[in-house]
Amino acid sequence: MKYLIWILRAFLFLILLGFAIKNDQPVVLSYFFGYEWHASLVLVLLLFFAAGAALGMLALLGNILRQRKEIAALKNELNIKNKNE
Repeated sequence: MKYLIWILRAFLFLILLGFAIKNDQPVVLSYFFGYEWHASLVLVLLLFFAAGAALGMLALLGNILRQRKEIAALKNELNIKNKNE
């Protein structure tokens, strides 16, 4: 199983490496007040992908914390019921 995971990781790495090599054109991001940022297309895509993933994880943080609290309360309730029996 370990070998299969490493093979899949290597395959994914090669696909992403090929994507990065094919998309190395320079792009310009224009901001307000005439500010411009010059960078490689793959760098911009990676940056925005990482920012989107981070925002998605941040959006889920409230749900995860609420679920952990509920699980702890249910475990506590189960322990109390088991002690009473």
